[in-house]
Amino acid sequence: MRVLLVDDHPLFRDGVRSLLQARGVEVVGEAGDGEEAVEAALRLRPDVVLMDISMPRMDGLEATRVIKARLPQVKIVMLTVSDEDRTLFEAVKSGAQGYLLKNLQADEFFDLLSGVERGEAPISRSLAGRILEEFARRRGGRPRDEEEELTEREQEVLRAVSGGASNREVAAALRISENTVKFHMKNILDKLHLRNRAEVVAYAARRGWLPPETSSAGEGRDSG
Repeated sequence: MRVLLVDDHPLFRDGVRSLLQARGVEVVGEAGDGEEAVEAALRLRPDVVLMDISMPRMDGLEATRVIKARLPQVKIVMLTVSDEDRTLFEAVKSGAQGYLLKNLQADEFFDLLSGVERGEAPISRSLAGRILEEFARRRGGRPRDEEEELTEREQEVLRAVSGGASNREVAAALRISENTVKFHMKNILDKLHLRNRAEVVAYAARRGWLPPETSSAGEGRDSG
């Protein structure tokens, strides 16, 4: 198993790398943030990416979506301190195959991670029940607002674009790259079944996010 290790704390990466190498796992590379993770994944083509969530420049959830869009065969396992439902479900929606907490004992961590090669989804046992509960709730058929299908970051981009911001302005405001903004815009258009930025602004006006008279503000800006 060839692993790419992604975390913004070098000392933590050192510990995980030593643990994996002691058990015969090949660590092919490391990255300190989401943007580095995307670049390294495209260059190294690992079997598995161990991905932290909270990182500078691009967080682990965004990096997961970008990597899965470009390299769908790569398996991504989140390794994080966050046991919040929101981040757990967001990670699953982003394409993560697993979700492990950093407080696991070393043997349990490795046992769960090694299941990836057998097609298993490594999830900390304390979290597995929450996913089953969410799956059961969704099967109940509760109607969902289409906006709920957008990630939190996609909603931020959507609101910024609705106000007439260009890709460059959105990137500066959210501290992400313009390419990441374009990636989010593509997802927004696909999920909301819209064709261009003008339709995004019109959508925002219908949602009551801006006065109708500003509905033409986004036209003529750079396209996503």
